[in-house]
Amino acid sequence: MDFLSPVNFPDYELIDSGNGEKLERFGKYTTIRPEPQALWDKELKATEWENLAHVRFIPGADYAGKWKKIKPMPDSWEISYPIAKGPTLKFKLALASFKHVGIFPEQAPHWDYIYQKVKLFPAAKSETNTLAPKFLNLFAYTGGASLAAKAAGADVVHLDSIRQIVTWAKGNMELSQLTDIRWIIEDAMKFVKREVKRGAKYQGIILDPPAYGHGPNKEQWKLEENINEMVKHVLDLLEPEKHFLILNTYSLGFSSIIIENLLRDEPGNLQTGELYLPASKGGKLPLGVFGRLSKGV
Repeated sequence: MDFLSPVNFPDYELIDSGNGEKLERFGKYTTIRPEPQALWDKELKATEWENLAHVRFIPGADYAGKWKKIKPMPDSWEISYPIAKGPTLKFKLALASFKHVGIFPEQAPHWDYIYQKVKLFPAAKSETNTLAPKFLNLFAYTGGASLAAKAAGADVVHLDSIRQIVTWAKGNMELSQLTDIRWIIEDAMKFVKREVKRGAKYQGIILDPPAYGHGPNKEQWKLEENINEMVKHVLDLLEPEKHFLILNTYSLGFSSIIIENLLRDEPGNLQTGELYLPASKGGKLPLGVFGRLSKGV
């Protein structure tokens, strides 16, 4: 089992975590947010957290809540991520509901991996034009993986069920000076079933499903009930000879052995493990398990 964390992310820092919270710096601004996996004691004192933070998220009912500003700061701002041996991606962050700010920094190692893998695919040629490798981002959020694949030259399909999130991702594409990502607002399960029927194939796929969610027409998603079926359909979408797949999950108690069992019968190289963020004041914060499957690249 492997453990992955960002190697070079100057605009992000996990400063401390503990007692159900995390203290993070995003560019110039520092947030305090709930973190259910932080079951240990904080390294810094509560007064030190308050002195460092610009804003704190106060949870409310049904996972929603509100932000309380401790120091002056804007409601939205920008940060950058330099892909390893690649260009710099840019992201707009904002004080959104449900404690989110628009980026999951622990995903950065996947962005590097996607960029490097896409670069290994030579563009296929038809009688009329050159065909870029196809990349599918399911449950795509604000598009870090989509931007990495596009920057490497892929033909990218970005799917999320929430229109506002897709609009946010479009803004990140423009900030990163990229173009021509295909945006889809749809239920992920419905989309992959239709693509399988059409005989569609992709050289690269990433899916990062939530524990719970719903599609634009209130289609229900529950990780434990739906992930096995989803993985089967996604595997059918991979180009048989050369492909890569990333499956990432964040759910309390979800083991990387589950990922291994879901993918173990597939030919190719399988890597499983945990994503985590190291705190500058000590300790590591686990933030999901992953599997990477590759064949021919």
